[in-house]
Amino acid sequence: MLLHDGSKIIVERSQSFGGRTEPGKNAPVKEQKITFTLPGTGNTLSFTSEYGEDVGRANFNLLGLHILNGTPYLLAEPNLCLSYNKWGRPNPPYVVFKHDGQNWQRIPLAEFPAEFKNINLVINTKRENEIERLSKKTGFVPAEGVREINSSLTQPEYKTILREAVANAGSGCIKTNYYKGAGWLSPDWFTDQPTLDACLRFCSIKKINSESCPCNELFKKE
Repeated sequence: MLLHDGSKIIVERSQSFGGRTEPGKNAPVKEQKITFTLPGTGNTLSFTSEYGEDVGRANFNLLGLHILNGTPYLLAEPNLCLSYNKWGRPNPPYVVFKHDGQNWQRIPLAEFPAEFKNINLVINTKRENEIERLSKKTGFVPAEGVREINSSLTQPEYKTILREAVANAGSGCIKTNYYKGAGWLSPDWFTDQPTLDACLRFCSIKKINSESCPCNELFKKE
């Protein structure tokens, strides 16, 4: 994998499949993990995009791993709309992590060093034939191969690491909130109720507790 300063490291990647899926469709990525050795230290670190029961698949697609002054940073994107809502509908559509020496901590994109400009991990890991072809000689996909595989993607957030908000970001994802047993619901499930009492009854039917039920706040605005 190519780092921003021109150096390269080997990143091992594994994934499993499972979670919620529609009939007749292949299972999504349930969990994905990358492992690497931090240059100059011999320390092995890993990052796991874990399964989220609330989203029915891995939380993230992994886009980039960068290192500056011995500190690793991980660039990811929410994995489809439920994850996009869960992680705050970021714009640009990235979720960024920094390793503090003990754990990975989410940080704002503004704290992601400006030196990092490139997407340097394979985005679509289901392109197994290409990955196998490019890794046949060495056992891993070279940096040039990563660029080749990713080149077919036309979205601007995959061409370079964006720093400014994107127009109409998330317009294809209805804004929803997660209400545990009731699942993901958009605001109109509540605002379409004719009265506050009806809205509160809806929360009760859906077993949404009073702390999570948005009815009082929504009807206060009217």
